[in-house]
This record gives sequence, structure tokens and C-alpha cells, in this order.
Amino acid sequence: MNRIISKTRFSEKVFKFEIEAPLIAKARKAGHFVIVRVGEKGERMPLTIAGADPAKGTITLVVQEVGLSSTRLCHLNEGDYITDVVGPLGKATHIEKFGTVVCAGGGVGVAPMLPIIEALKAAGNRVISVLAGRSKELIILEDEVRKSSDEVIIMTDDGSYGRKGLVTEGIESVIQREKVDKCFAIGPAVMMKFCCLLTKKYGIPTDVSLNTIMVDGTGMCGACRISVGGKTRFVCVDGPEFDGHQVDFDEMLKRMGAFKKEETEEMQRFSQASGSTPESTDCQAEKACAADASQMDTTTSLSELTDRNAPWRQEIRKAMKPKERTAISRVVMPELDPVYRATTRTEEVNIGLSAEQAMTEARRCLDCANPTCMQGCPVSINIPSFIKNIERGEFLNAARVLKSTSALPAVCGRVCPQEKQCESQCIHLKMNEPAVAIGYLERFAADFERESGMMSVPECAPANGIKVAVIGSGPAGLSFAGDMAKYGYDVTVFEALHEIGGVLKYGIPEFRLPNKIVDVEIQNLEKIGVKFEKDCLVGKTISVQELENEGFKGIFVGSGAGLPNFMGIPGENSINIMSSNEYLTRVNLMDASNPDTDTPIHLAKNVMVVGGGNTAMDSCRTAKRLGAERVMIVYRRSEAEIPARLEEVKHAKEEGIEFLTLHNPLEYIADEKGAVKQVVLQKMQLGEPDASGRRSPEPIPGATETLDIDMAIVAVGVSPNPIVPTSIQGLELGRKNTIVVNEGMQTNIPCIFAGGDIVRGGATVILAMGDGRHAASSMHEYLQK
Repeated sequence: MNRIISKTRFSEKVFKFEIEAPLIAKARKAGHFVIVRVGEKGERMPLTIAGADPAKGTITLVVQEVGLSSTRLCHLNEGDYITDVVGPLGKATHIEKFGTVVCAGGGVGVAPMLPIIEALKAAGNRVISVLAGRSKELIILEDEVRKSSDEVIIMTDDGSYGRKGLVTEGIESVIQREKVDKCFAIGPAVMMKFCCLLTKKYGIPTDVSLNTIMVDGTGMCGACRISVGGKTRFVCVDGPEFDGHQVDFDEMLKRMGAFKKEETEEMQRFSQASGSTPESTDCQAEKACAADASQMDTTTSLSELTDRNAPWRQEIRKAMKPKERTAISRVVMPELDPVYRATTRTEEVNIGLSAEQAMTEARRCLDCANPTCMQGCPVSINIPSFIKNIERGEFLNAARVLKSTSALPAVCGRVCPQEKQCESQCIHLKMNEPAVAIGYLERFAADFERESGMMSVPECAPANGIKVAVIGSGPAGLSFAGDMAKYGYDVTVFEALHEIGGVLKYGIPEFRLPNKIVDVEIQNLEKIGVKFEKDCLVGKTISVQELENEGFKGIFVGSGAGLPNFMGIPGENSINIMSSNEYLTRVNLMDASNPDTDTPIHLAKNVMVVGGGNTAMDSCRTAKRLGAERVMIVYRRSEAEIPARLEEVKHAKEEGIEFLTLHNPLEYIADEKGAVKQVVLQKMQLGEPDASGRRSPEPIPGATETLDIDMAIVAVGVSPNPIVPTSIQGLELGRKNTIVVNEGMQTNIPCIFAGGDIVRGGATVILAMGDGRHAASSMHEYLQK
């Protein structure tokens, strides 16, 4: 345990501690940090060392009360003991004679900046320190900083001390008057982000310190990972200091809020026990992000936002020549490191674009007078309009444009095959250039709005009192429900499962589509009046006739295709051979891989997945994340014909999935307990092209291969679940119990419409949503007659 030698109060929430730690004091260098734990059940908290006295055997820490752990520490007094202080950790600051160096410290960031300032001055640099805070009371360690600085500039938000303004204004005033060779910035993440955006503009190398969330602090847990230059780095081992121009601050800001809810609840319990009144624990970064969003206009009419001839739109078109726009390289989506991501089931592989990346990519759009990209979009999103709003920095308005036609923009931006739809029609392709990254931009706008806390609600017509039922809460049903609510109808969605979202929840893993994203989209529908009934299987729990008796004037069937297909080969019913639907439902919906849940799952070591679609990719990548040592995709055609998205194939390969193309299962062999132990594969070759030009796979006589496996996942397609369609008396059905509809998605029973997989037999999320929108328009016209 480490004794507190002294405690000094800088302000109401900021304290300086001098702590006995002789070994740390002796070894510590500028930039090092310690992990502190208060109490046997306490959290491990990283704190940068603000100073050290080897002779006394003490280190100095400056702490601000922002959460439970820091509050517990700040409640200790001189003579008390801290349970654990571990360090020094991390890499020391790289110090050399750079020339003129600007050191920017924001709030308590001045404390870890102090030893860097001292070391830089000792190395012969000209040091200009910029200290910033909201008010005079929050400017700390000024006297100590002045001792090692050639000049000190004070910036306060309220102008109560020094100059009024932000830290970036102080930095820029120096840059504009003299040559600056290096910059260091330490403070709230959002402050460091904008400091780096400024110095990048002037080409000044900038280092930042990133003490983010840590659990271990010694490189064991990986909780402190951050993307730097597109690669995953660990703050506790590779940092805490990094090239600020390479840091993905947007990702960092998201991660910093990962435990906000839990922290708030713990703070409330702590405050009740201690008798104090809790304040908001929102970090400054979150406040700053909200402030950024609050500066954006959200009052402009939708008609003006989508008017190609609006003055703002014309001005943007004139700002750059088409040749300049086409010369911009397409953005590359930042991704989690493949080795790391293959171990985590709930973290997204695609990290998302930063604001800077999104605005740059948006400049590639030529704002065509006849936007062919819209022709490729099943839900008719006004693509140029939302992109041009991103280009001018009006991200909230971009989201408003999206939500005027799409009920699930954050979902579509993640899982829709834009490369086969909107992007396939982009004018850039005709110029032999990559298409504008429409899907990435759609995701960015939807995510920005959600994270800003300023969610817009689409305009809805006055309530007309007409009740409409939706069967199934998948993409078709949700899209239909959203549009009907906008028309003014009283909409109720009936879902058979205990979660709303259909295939979005049970079928798509969280590393591609996090459940929280789906939940927010559902909450948006609830805000415009859509009601949801879970655990209600229409055709079993309640009949369509009963819905009609309850006053529902229109019914939309979007029950999807939940009936898995199998191959019908010997041994296919052996233990541990399951459909992709079962496997993904157990893992995604039922959280079977969590030991605290009751749903069982076999954690196999050698897994074979049969099929080449997106569901097959989801299955094999999930198996890898659950610890399988070998995971194989078996597909009967060549790799060039794999129907999955190219991005999913790329990700699977990066994560170590083996591809056995031109192979097809012939037979499964089980052990004495009936569990699969081997599979016999038929080697295939492609025959001559058929009338459509596609080459059919043909077996190579006598060419087989036997592999050891302990699980097989069959992902060779699905068929419509027959329960709903066969329960509706008189409903016309097609092949495999699909529902027959006309051009307006209307069945032979006038008040019943249908769309999505129950009509198509199997489709993408966006095609199902397109059906839902089309059906809503048609039903509205029908009900208004």
C-alpha cells in the first residue's frame, strides 16, 4: 500500500497528491503513468505521473473527479493509504532538441504535460506553453510551468484570466508569428483532436497522450486499444503517446463512453452512501461533441435540403471542378486489426469514418443532374442530397434526408450490398474510377446523429385512426411500419421472438451489425407511434381473422424466410451438424457462448461451413471467434462466383478462414455417440457455360477428400416459414410457400400485402426494405379509396 504524503486542492473537483512510491519515483520518466486502485474491489485506473522526487521517494498525481474511481481517490486524505499503485508504465516521451516546441495542456492535462515541458527545456528547446481551462480557477500548475517555459499563454473559455478563447486559438497565434517545429497536446480527447486538425493543416508534427480505458495496464487485457494509422495499438504498451495526426479520435471518443451507464449507476450508489449529491459524469469530450452537433442547423425544410438548385447546393458544386473531385482517392474504411478482432464477437470489424474522412469522400460526389445512383437504390434514398449535406458539414441534416425515406439508415449503411446497387450505378465507374462510398457515408451520417443525442423524428401526417398490422419485425416489416406511421396510421408490429428486429438480431452477428444499432432504429420507430408486440406468432398465437376482428384494416406479412435448407446427404442429421440459422440464433440472439446463459452450444475445434453467401461468412467468422482452431468454407463453385460481398470474403480471409472452393459434401461420418467426426468431400470442376453464361459445377469422377471435423454448419439457403402463409385461408401461394403478390405487393386478398423473403424466397436487407416501402405506398392508396 502507498501512503498519501500530502493533498492539495486546486479547485472543487481537482486535487494534487504526493504519494510514497520510492521505486516508481526512481525509475519514472516524462510520459510514464501508473495504475491506481482504491479498495479491494476497486477499478484499475491509469494516471500519468505529473512529477517525482527520487530523494523523497514520492510521485505526484493530479486527479479530477469525473467518475467513481477518481472520486474514491479524491475522498482520501493525507495519511491515508492507496491500495495499489503500479508503475511506471508505458513508454517515456521521446525528447530531443526539436527547436521551437508548443506544449498545449487542457485542464488537468497540464499535469502530465509539466514533466514533458521540463524535459524539453532541459534538452535545449524553445518551449512555448499554452495552458487552457474553462475559467481562471481551472488553470493549474502555472508557476511550475513558467519555470521551464520561454513563454506561457493562458486561454480561458470565459475570459476570466489570460486571453478569452480556446486552446487552438492560442496555438494558432504562435504558428502565425513564428516557425514551430513540434507540438505536444494533452487534455480531453476532443481538445487533442482539434489541436491535431489544426497542426496537421500547418504540417507540424504533434504528439498526444492517450490514457484511455484500461483494465490491466500491462498489455494483457487489450481494453486500451486504439486505432493509430489504421492499425490497432495498445495504449499501455505502445503508448501512451502517439502521433496525433494518425490517431482515430472519433473511435477513441466512442470507447471512452463505453461504460457511461454503468459508471453513472455506480456513482449514484456511491453518492447515496456518502451523502453527497452527484453531478453529471459526462466527460468533456461528450459535451464537446454535443456542442459541435448543436452548432448544426436542423431547422431548414426538407424540401430545401433536397433541392439541387438551392443556393447552398450550387455554391458547393462551384467550389470544386469535377476533375478535382474525381482526382480524390476513395476513402478506405478503418478496421479492427484482424488478429485481435477474430477474438471478439461483439466489436465491429468496420470502425466507421471520421468526420474528416466523410467530408473528403463526400467531395467526390459530382452531384449529377441525373443521379443514376438513386436508380440502384431499392428504397429511393436521395443520395446526392444527403452526401452534399455531409460535404458542407451539416451531418444532422444529412441524417434527416436519409430518414425521410429509410427507416434503418444505420443498418443499411452496414449490411447492404451497395457495390451491387447504388454504387454500381455511380458515374465514377464510367470514368474507370472507384464509386463514391455511399454506404460508408450513410453509416457515418446515421451514426453521427445517434451519438450526438440530437435524433430527429420524421414528419408524420395527422393520425387517421386506421389500424394496420405488421407480421414480422425484420427489415421488410420495419420499413413498412415506418412509412405507414408517417402516413398517419395506427401501426402494430407482431413478432414471434422475444426480441424485435428479426434477421437483424438473430442472423447478423454483432461484429457486422451491433444490436444496439438495431435497438436505436427500433426506438426511432416507437417515437413516431409504432407499437410492438413480442412473443406473438401470427398463425399460432393469434390468427389473421382475429386481427381483422380486432379492427385491423390492413395487414402486411413480412415474416421472412426462417426455414433452413439442407442438402439431404447421408449422415446430415448427425449431432453437431446444424443450419446457419440455428447456429447464429443460438449465438446472436440467445448468447449461448456466454457461460452465464442457459442456451447450450458446442464449442468446436474443427468447423466446416457449407455455402458461399453472406450467412456462410457470418457463420464461419463467428465460429472463429468462439475459439475454433480450424474453420473452413466449403463451396461447390470457384471463388470468383462466391455470392457473398467481397468485403465479407476479404474479412474472412484476414481472420484465418480457409476456403475450399470447388468442393461439395458427399457424406458425413459420425462417431459411436452419433456426433459428426468426418466429412467426405467431392472435388468439383466447372462445366461449360449455360444459357445465362454461368458455368455449372460438375463432380470430378473418383476425386474425393475426407476431413476431420467436429461441427458442420449448413448455409445453403432458406425457405419461407410456412406457418404464417398456410394459416391464412384462401391466400394464393407460390413455390415453397412464398406468397404471390402483384406489382403493388398486394395479395389475392385485397387487405393483405406482403414483401421481403416471404415473397422473394430469400433476399438482401435493402431489397426487403424496398418491398416494405412499396407495399406501404400501395396499401395507403388502397385504404384511402
